[in-house]
Amino acid sequence: MSNAELTPPEAARRAAQAGLDLPADRHAAVAATAEHIRSVVAVLRELDLGDTPPAAAFRAEGGRPDAAV
Repeated sequence: MSNAELTPPEAARRAAQAGLDLPADRHAAVAATAEHIRSVVAVLRELDLGDTPPAAAFRAEGGRPDAAV
């Protein structure tokens, strides 16, 4: 996928390719939502997670108790 902004007609074309019936009044909203998701994913891809262990390594019971619940 290119870095060009997704336009409402392009969103409609891609929806049709996927077999989705997208009403004309939804084209702009779908394009805007897709662009927002794309921008969030771009930020996440920039994060350096090299030393972050996988979630399976987390043990909740290992924390110290906190009485200020």
